Amino acid sequence: MVLSKKRARHVIEEIIALFPDAKPSLDFRNHFELLVAVMLSAQTTDAAVNKATPGLFAAFPTPQAMSVATESEIASHISRLGLYRNKAKFLKKCAQQLLDDFDGQVPQTREELESLAGVGRKTANVVMSVGFGIPAFAVDTHVERICKHHDIVKKSATPLEVEKRVMDVLPPEEWLAAHQAMIYFGRAICHPKNPECDHYPQLYDFSNV
Repeated sequence: MVLSKKRARHVIEEIIALFPDAKPSLDFRNHFELLVAVMLSAQTTDAAVNKATPGLFAAFPTPQAMSVATESEIASHISRLGLYRNKAKFLKKCAQQLLDDFDGQVPQTREELESLAGVGRKTANVVMSVGFGIPAFAVDTHVERICKHHDIVKKSATPLEVEKRVMDVLPPEEWLAAHQAMIYFGRAICHPKNPECDHYPQLYDFSNV
């Protein structure tokens, strides 16, 4: 049974309260580095990405530098990451698109971001919210698992349905905090196997809801 809107909001806000200082765990210094880091994080831990990006950004600090590199040169810096050959191909093409279509700048709209090679809805939402402060809600594996485990959405919900449900439940100013807190909650408490959510009864205290 999917929770009511008020109860779903209660659960998510209690998760935010558990991790009020949750911040992005990817290392970046500008919009281009954020975009690249999020692209690299697909099917890879943020910790692994953070080990690879210093060398990558030292070698290719700008879209211009990355666009003229070969795919093998890019791949050599990210070879310990999952799907690194595909990611190298996407990074090179994406860098060229930034130069050709956006004057070397990372665009701010979802439509423009999703026009870039290797950029899907989740990556676009992260760049918009973290990079530009534009309200958006990104759904990763942690967020999807938590929302299904806690009946915020039905078990068969797609990532887009999860995104729309959370955006309907929470005000826009809480979307980014919810995304960050859910990642921490998923790593520390709501594990894929043997989740420890029952140790936090406040999540299920609906007496004032």
